Amino acid sequence: MRTVPGPTDHVVVVGAGLSGLACALHLLGAGRRVTLVERDAGPGGRAGRVELGGHLLDTGPTVLTMPHLADEAFAAVGDSLARHVELVALHPAYRARFADGTSLDVHTDGAAMEAAVRQFAGPAEAAGYRELRGWLERLYRAQMDRFIDANTDSPFRLLHPDLARLAALGGFGRLEQRIGRFLSDPRLRRVFSFQSLYAGVAPARALAAYAVIAYMDTVAGVWFPKGGMHALPRGMAKAAAGAGAEFRWSAEATGLERSAGRVRAVRLADGERIPCDAVVLTCELPTAYRLLGRTPRRPLRLRHSPSAVVLHAGTDRTWPELGHHTLSFGGAWERTFEELTRTGRLMSDPSLLITRPTAHDPSLAPPGGHLHYVLAPCPNTAVGPPAEAWRELGPRYRDSLVAELERRGLTGFSAAIREEHLVTPLDWTARGHACGTPFSVSHTLAQTGPFRPRNLVHGVENAVLAGCGTTPGVGVPTVLISGKLAADRITAHTGARRTGGKRPPTVPLPQTPARAGGHDRS
Repeated sequence: MRTVPGPTDHVVVVGAGLSGLACALHLLGAGRRVTLVERDAGPGGRAGRVELGGHLLDTGPTVLTMPHLADEAFAAVGDSLARHVELVALHPAYRARFADGTSLDVHTDGAAMEAAVRQFAGPAEAAGYRELRGWLERLYRAQMDRFIDANTDSPFRLLHPDLARLAALGGFGRLEQRIGRFLSDPRLRRVFSFQSLYAGVAPARALAAYAVIAYMDTVAGVWFPKGGMHALPRGMAKAAAGAGAEFRWSAEATGLERSAGRVRAVRLADGERIPCDAVVLTCELPTAYRLLGRTPRRPLRLRHSPSAVVLHAGTDRTWPELGHHTLSFGGAWERTFEELTRTGRLMSDPSLLITRPTAHDPSLAPPGGHLHYVLAPCPNTAVGPPAEAWRELGPRYRDSLVAELERRGLTGFSAAIREEHLVTPLDWTARGHACGTPFSVSHTLAQTGPFRPRNLVHGVENAVLAGCGTTPGVGVPTVLISGKLAADRITAHTGARRTGGKRPPTVPLPQTPARAGGHDRS
């Protein structure tokens, strides 16, 4: 594995999102001095927080899987996730609601899910689910150590028995076809293939290997952090500060001083200069490349994932048919993905993710109130409407979403709203997200594994990248790994793998009371 040569005593990490915080914790645990530079007033990055009329909104991810990866970052400095964040295991993980009026609770416990599938679609589908679950577990074991939780300098490194195992499992086929070998009910197929949208590819075109995301969602377990998802980066920042990290909040990196092929200092917008031995850039790829003064040449231009419109609604009531996470599928499927990734049109029959965090933490809303997060995938600004078009399009689309929710049984949703916050590709663009999407570079075959933008940049020997635009990719688990892999490049560690390719825990991590100041709800 290639590593950063020369001295690496003091590392500046640009960005205090999940990847930057994970990187900082692993660096601190390896004895490095770390300074984090963050343009916002606090930690989180994409996993940020907005307060609106007494409602505490998570501005980024709402689904937490594989929490042992976060615990690994805490453990690097002798700390633990449980000391900072109280986790609640979600049973069921999701509630799926379909256009024909049926619904299914999606359990991560195998026996419970098999029973639910049997009641929902019959014994043949239950048997298919049991086989699918076994396949997902084998797929995870074949990929984790070699292809996800590892730095790769060359495609030739993939020539390993794990590659043959992955091929034998059908990992290089198409996701939709592979899921169809186990399940014939189209509703069930959607439950185990919609996750490819996280990777920015339609199920019909996504590699079957990306069913590993379905493994994380439907087998390994889903958790909710009390205090919302923002509790995770907040806890990580406190652990890093306790281990000696320095923070520069509300500080934007505007330049890198370089000489002899190395970054010597990071310059901030206020004129401060921070000398360093190495730098980790967790910002958007275009911003990172601009700071570095070079963009790696690629045979094909980068393609980005679809974007999303998010409606945060603080309401005075809720609806019992909603789970903590509800997947509300439209009747269309292939057409939906065609609209999102090719024609650039808004979904004519939308599939939505509705999250209700107050189901497990009422303190996120004023007394008697509720919080609903409605995510509607939409085309990114390279495929669909440009960012500026959303100034007028956004309010209209918001109204159509609310009307659609009411048509799907959330009667009175509009009248129940007391506070709301709408986020569109215009807002993602203002945050600096390329192509107006928070989901970064898509996981096409040409942008997967060793073909994804690498975390080392040729010509700058002490700069490393981290975050969802580089290896291994998009999602909370993968950006946590990304931070660790960036730290490995600097510390010359091969990175002891705690999972060893084995199935991670499927029960909540041990809980202990949060230490003083280690967890709050603000």
